[in-house]
Amino acid sequence: QRVEESLRIINEFAAQYFFDNLYKTEEGQLIGASYFKERGFSRDTIDKFKLGYSLDSWDAFYKTALQKGYDPTLLEKAGLVRVKENGQLYDNYRGRAMFPIFSTTGKVIGFGARVLKTDGKQPKYVNTQENEVYVKNKVLYGLYQARQTINKQDECLLVEGYTDVVSLCQSGVTNVVAS
Repeated sequence: QRVEESLRIINEFAAQYFFDNLYKTEEGQLIGASYFKERGFSRDTIDKFKLGYSLDSWDAFYKTALQKGYDPTLLEKAGLVRVKENGQLYDNYRGRAMFPIFSTTGKVIGFGARVLKTDGKQPKYVNTQENEVYVKNKVLYGLYQARQTINKQDECLLVEGYTDVVSLCQSGVTNVVAS
């Protein structure tokens, strides 16, 4: 239980950090916010889904998390940082648009991260690894935002990805989720 609660706290911190990067850093505005604008996402939609941006730095997130007192082992368990062969920790999601994944109660339990630079060397998406709070086959992206409409309409639309959910929701189709 202690690990689960710690992971939830770390994920909430990370989601706020990535969200703040979008509008409080020059890089976030030029790259992250521009990407969401190109996709047609309004500020209200970005706020609703708490979309964000991870700086294109090897350890900006890691250093900030350490300064705030977060345990490196738990940061790694949450999938936010990784370990190089030499033992050095680095940011897992650097230079990516961030899509927080919420539990049905609205707590951030993981992330989907889309690469924004196309160099062909990185996978398009990197997702949180499974851990005590994030079990991939038990989570639907957008369910937290869609649950009331799904209950009212007794219908749920399943689409392919994060941006599909966000786009449809912004267009008024709010009973939509992605696996």
